[in-house]
Order: sequence, then structure tokens, then C-alpha cells
Amino acid sequence: MPSQPPVVVSPRIDRFALGVYRASEFLVRFVGSAVRPPYHLRELVHQCYEVGWRSLPLISLTGFVVGIVFTKQSRPSLAAFGATSWLPSLITIALIRSLAPLVTALICAGKVGSSIGAELGSMRVTEQIEAMEVSAINPFKYLVVTRTLATTLMVPVLGVYCALVGLVGSYLNIRGNEAATVAGFIKSGFEQITFLDLWSGVLKTFIYGFTIGLISSYRGFNATNGTQGVGRAANASVVASTFAIFIEEVLVVQMITWIRGL
Repeated sequence: MPSQPPVVVSPRIDRFALGVYRASEFLVRFVGSAVRPPYHLRELVHQCYEVGWRSLPLISLTGFVVGIVFTKQSRPSLAAFGATSWLPSLITIALIRSLAPLVTALICAGKVGSSIGAELGSMRVTEQIEAMEVSAINPFKYLVVTRTLATTLMVPVLGVYCALVGLVGSYLNIRGNEAATVAGFIKSGFEQITFLDLWSGVLKTFIYGFTIGLISSYRGFNATNGTQGVGRAANASVVASTFAIFIEEVLVVQMITWIRGL
């Protein structure tokens, strides 16, 4: 009986499968390391400061501009139907459900993700990670776990802050055109908001924060080829995180839509 010819696998498929395996192994290692002591609380607080406080000016500016621009763009459409009184409700729903979480995640993917990828990549190519292993410090736990937990914790806080700043920008625009009061804006804006809206917005930011931290740490922790690899790690952190965020946005929206239909 003639022997079967060997199955030839495309190099691209082989690299993709290997990448999926390594990423899955990295995720399992993170979960195992996160639940076991020591917890490096001081480094975790420091990373929360780096992710949260240092991102605050950019989040403030972006959230404020988004609130103003979205209000200005929505007014003509509602005015055509004589429904400008719905502006506060429309802006509030849009910010809480989608705009604030997504804008915050994209900003953090660009600013925080590239920083983590470059920092860990630089430590890898200069052999600082190997030096930590020699000094009896678990570099994975000290570098990867703390940064991923910091993004997971701080991106939701930044998302809520972005929504509030966006509402301030929207209110100032509405006040300048319709002379609305603060109490009237809040009442009109939040009367259509449900617990599911708040929950879905916070859930998104938790998922986005975890994704940014894990992907950026993975790219930086496994960087190779010297300084050129550091640049690739920083770039790949941003691109992969952004792509994953958009995929997660679609999946979470589908899940929330299904829950609303129950």
C-alpha cells in the first residue's frame, strides 16, 4: 500500500497557529501569576498612577471636544424634526453606551499601550529582564501582572471621567444655543439611562483595559532584534490593541442587544 504524502502547511498558517499558542500560554501564565503572592502592591500603585494620572490631560481634552463636536453635529438633524429638546438625552446615551468607553480605550491604546510595549521591549533587549531573574525577582509578575492590572483598573475610571467631561462640553454648547439649566440638562439627559447602560459602559472599559495591558505586555515582553525590535513592539502593541478593541466592541454590543431583547 503506497504511503500518504506528508501534509504541507503554509508558513503563514504555521506562524499564526504558533502565535495563538504563545498568546494563550501567556494569558494562562498571567492568570496563574495574578492569583499567587507576592502581589507587588507598591509597583501596582505606581503603574496605576502612570496609566491614570498621566493620561488625565489627554482624556480631559478629548472628552470635552467629543462632547462639543457631537452636540454640534447632532443639532441640525434633530432641528429638522423640531426635536432639539432631545439633545441632552441623545448625547448622554451616546457617551455612556459607546463614545466615552471607546474613545478612552483608543487613547489608552495609543498612549499607554505604546509606552508599555516600548518599556518592556527595551528591558528585554538590554537583558534587564534576565538580570531580574538572576536577582530572585519574578519579572513576569513584577512587570506584566502589575501593568495589566493597572490598565484593567484605571481605564474604567478614565472612561467614567471621559463621559463626565463630555457631558460638560455638551452642556456648555447647549446652554449657548438653547439656554438650558444644569438641572434641566441632567434631568433630560439621564431620564432614559438604565442600569444596563451604565453596566455595559463600565464592562466595556474593564475589557478594553485588560486587553490593552495584556497585549502590550505580551509584545514588549517577547521583543527581539535589539532596538529595532523595541520599535516593532511599541507599534504592534498599538495596532493589535486597537484591532482587538474594535472586535470586542462589536461582540459586547451584540451581547447587550441580546440582553435588551430578553
